[in-house]
Amino acid sequence: MYCFNFIAMKKVFFFILLAITCGCNDGDLQIETLDFDSVSMETCTTATTSTTIFFKINDDEALILDLESGLFKNEVSDGSISSSIPSESNLLYRIFSDSVDDDYFCDAIPTTEPRVTDEIEALSGDVLITTTQLDSITYQHTIQLSEISLMNSNGERITDLTINEFGTFTTTAN
Repeated sequence: MYCFNFIAMKKVFFFILLAITCGCNDGDLQIETLDFDSVSMETCTTATTSTTIFFKINDDEALILDLESGLFKNEVSDGSISSSIPSESNLLYRIFSDSVDDDYFCDAIPTTEPRVTDEIEALSGDVLITTTQLDSITYQHTIQLSEISLMNSNGERITDLTINEFGTFTTTAN
């Protein structure tokens, strides 16, 4: 009986070892979700209708939106104004070697630390801008991202469902 248990244990051990070494391989596909939902949109100066660079910082990550000029107007939009990525506007996702703050983007002389360890440019998508009037001279501009597709250098797609609303800012008509 002792011999039977030993043989049975060897078979079980062999099947476990076989399952571990021959297990299903997904090709190291890694799908990430970017989490910028709770992060405020920033810019280096007070946002105006001529502002084109906006960013969101989440510890050691940043999402940078470079819009084509002329998208913002101090007038109510009829629906959303659209700008295509990457042909008209650009969206970059950066990972840094350490936490980053707005000084990294806004200083006249760029800092050398933290370093960019990875930068991924959006391959496709749209920026949608809606402008509403808050009072007789104040307008609110809402920036949304739609169907953004990012792919890293390993060919891995990054799916993001939490950055649909990039942010809002207000301007005042002269």
